[in-house]
Amino acid sequence: MLKAICSKKDLSLCAYYDCICDIINSCELEQLKDITHHISTTRFQHCLNVSYYSYIVCKKFRLNARSAARAGLLHDLFYYDRKEYNAMREKGQYSHSLMHSLIALRNASQITDITELERDIIVKHMWPATRPLPKYMESYVITVIDKYCALLEVCIPKICSILSTRQQ
Repeated sequence: MLKAICSKKDLSLCAYYDCICDIINSCELEQLKDITHHISTTRFQHCLNVSYYSYIVCKKFRLNARSAARAGLLHDLFYYDRKEYNAMREKGQYSHSLMHSLIALRNASQITDITELERDIIVKHMWPATRPLPKYMESYVITVIDKYCALLEVCIPKICSILSTRQQ
């Protein structure tokens, strides 16, 4: 079952899935299932979380929910370890915050056609850590949802652990 964090809904059975069905099973995204992200999840699960919740928010505000879903799924499409990159980075080389979004855009472009809106979302999802400002409202939505999902992904396993310890 395809599920976002804190959701009981099977995402493969709702309208959201129609937006991403042509890319969700690509081998490039499948590779993200083996990469740990935000301590307790996979990069694939993180991208799915961002994608789904961005879709919901954009749909609610009558923004381009389809592009938000697609760009959210592709926004962290890179395969290296962030800590290793930062440790090996030479002076003057782009930081991980900027570099991974450019790599994600390049990788996403190899899977599917990327619209100007989706490009802006992917490249600028780390704002305000990166410049320039996002151009579209959907880019701001992804930026906020990305941080929200990262927080959930880090905190929920810790909260569950604390609660289970108290119940024993």
